[in-house]
Amino acid sequence: MGLRERKKQRTFDAVSTLAIDMFLARGFDNVSVSDIAAAAEISRPTLFRYFRSKEDLALNRLADHAGEPARVVAARSAGQSPLDALHQHFLDGLTRRDPVTGLNDNPDVLAYHNMVFSTPALSARVEEFQIRDEQSLAEALAPAAPDTMMARLASAQILAVQRVLARVNWQRLREGESAAALYPSATESADRAFEQLRTGIRAS
Repeated sequence: MGLRERKKQRTFDAVSTLAIDMFLARGFDNVSVSDIAAAAEISRPTLFRYFRSKEDLALNRLADHAGEPARVVAARSAGQSPLDALHQHFLDGLTRRDPVTGLNDNPDVLAYHNMVFSTPALSARVEEFQIRDEQSLAEALAPAAPDTMMARLASAQILAVQRVLARVNWQRLREGESAAALYPSATESADRAFEQLRTGIRAS
């Protein structure tokens, strides 16, 4: 990055962090774009040069993961299947307590997730992210799939599994479990879930 790009990135990060702090303290619906611009000491037009909407200010942390499943598939090692690469990536995320796996009990992270999932405007935008991830992952899976439909189905199934795993982890942390205590169970659940993706649901 050049000096200009680094300054823009610092401003972007600072405004996003400030906005999220304000949302967590006062509630997303109780903070206006004008409030954020005033606190950041910039004009509304300047703020909108960095962020298209109020929702984008709140979801910058999640936007960093946009397209990640497709990138994992594209960067997998030779001979590794797409599903194995995604499975390992999710396990690695659990180990490092990546918030996207739901297994992070930092109070600020829990408060952030609670805000996102309890605010309709933010939940709707997250669904847009998920649709785009599903499309990009289907494209990444296409060379290994029999046809486009199967690639789309596989993408939807994989991402649904990851969402459920993350949501269950987050819910259990909200109920008082610690990330350290939950880690073995979360790992086992991930292994079982990805095995089901590989083998399908067996009749009892």
